[in-house]
Amino acid sequence: MSGRSAGSSPSSRRNSFNSLSRDVDLPSEQGCLSIVVLGASGDLAKKKTFPALYHLFDQGFIQSGEVHIFGYARSNLSDDGLRVRIRGYLKGAPEEDLSEFLQLIKYVSGSYDNGDGFGKLNKAISEYEASSKSESYRRLFYLALPPSVYPSVCKMIRTYCMNPSSHPGWTRVIVEKPFGKDLDSAEELSAQLGELFEEHQLYRIDHYLGKELVQNLLVLRFANRLFLPLWNRDNIDNIQIVFREDFGTEGRGGYFDQYGIIRDIIQNHLLQVFCLVAMEKPVSLKPEHIRDEKVKVLQSVNPINPEEVVLGQYDGYKDDPTVPDDSNTPTFASVVLRVHNERWEGVPFILKAGKALNSRKAEVRVQFKDVPGDIFKCKKQGRNEFVIRLQPSEAMYVKLTVKKPGLEMATEQSELDLSYGMRYQNVKIPEAYERLILDTIRGDQQHFVRRDELKAAWQIFTPLLHDIDDGKLKAVPYQPGSRGPKEADELSARVGYVQTHGYIWIPPTLA
Repeated sequence: MSGRSAGSSPSSRRNSFNSLSRDVDLPSEQGCLSIVVLGASGDLAKKKTFPALYHLFDQGFIQSGEVHIFGYARSNLSDDGLRVRIRGYLKGAPEEDLSEFLQLIKYVSGSYDNGDGFGKLNKAISEYEASSKSESYRRLFYLALPPSVYPSVCKMIRTYCMNPSSHPGWTRVIVEKPFGKDLDSAEELSAQLGELFEEHQLYRIDHYLGKELVQNLLVLRFANRLFLPLWNRDNIDNIQIVFREDFGTEGRGGYFDQYGIIRDIIQNHLLQVFCLVAMEKPVSLKPEHIRDEKVKVLQSVNPINPEEVVLGQYDGYKDDPTVPDDSNTPTFASVVLRVHNERWEGVPFILKAGKALNSRKAEVRVQFKDVPGDIFKCKKQGRNEFVIRLQPSEAMYVKLTVKKPGLEMATEQSELDLSYGMRYQNVKIPEAYERLILDTIRGDQQHFVRRDELKAAWQIFTPLLHDIDDGKLKAVPYQPGSRGPKEADELSARVGYVQTHGYIWIPPTLA
């Protein structure tokens, strides 16, 4: 049985998805839709963009009578050649649905800085639009490309491929991170794109903002009375936002060495999570109101203290022939942010990310203060913690002290656990790219980075990054498969984090 016909119709699934939509004013979704994937032959497009589009098609959010997909790249490919490449990344999809989806894809070959190719692309899009007999034309361009070519590609789109003024509709552009390497380069890129497109046309994508548990943060904080009085410096001792990978650069050392773990993970992914954890309650769920609050909390962050930074580089990183022998690029970093406002004064936010560690996970760990007047003498067992596991094994759990079953008045740590795999067994959690592409089609910019937000983020990290680039801060070595540099654990302890010993959260199973 095909994926789209099983259980419920595409329209009913779409209505179910819409029932979770925010109360925001979004433009009409009517009219023919042209989705253009630039860099269509590259890994990002094949592994993420096209699979996300297939899943949206499979669930009925984009349909064959309303959408056409165009791949654009320099490679000399036919339509069928691109379809074969995409098919390899959609194994297990029902053949009937997959074939129908692939027939929506057309390929256009051309360079990224020459009008001839973009002229051909515009001709192909216009022919589809004319055949659709629709009154409204919508054009979405996804730049699955290196940022170095964004200005030239966007200039070509602006010159050759904009939605024709003779028809209502829109033109929107999705750009991938990294958005620059520091404040100056980010501002230069923003200025170049800003000359070509209005802010409402630009969608700076950070796929972490599309993750289910990240999107749940605002609901948890502002829809539950339980957390409202607790979420402040009076009750919370410290907050950790952690990203760990159990593998190294795996052949991408030369690329990674240009950026390092702070630019690659902390300055964007983890800082976006930080915003949602630390921001004040927005006036409403309208995208601009939410993004206003994110900017405010970023502007409240104090300059980073170099004494509250630990950098690491795993042994063997420089064995990659594409990595310079004298590289100081960190593959691990722990950075303490301090927010100067009434809610968070004195609470350290520990942002930590690393490669080649002993586990793979991303989580937010909110550690509460000790219980005053500890009559049970259980302080050594650990503090209360609220943990939001972003990946893998999505879950939320609260660590708390309970009486150990038996005749003695003994205590131990346990948890209140909401594991998504158990609670939502028959629910497919959307991939981040699916959600964010759908948001772009709908014109919802809530989960995309605004220009002033990007600037504020780079203002926090640029001085630190320049000190690293200039060799003023050195990365210490650590063993692959370890927790990272011991200095990072020492830093966490120094700013107030108390590690729990003897307790390990185990994701529940159906067995």
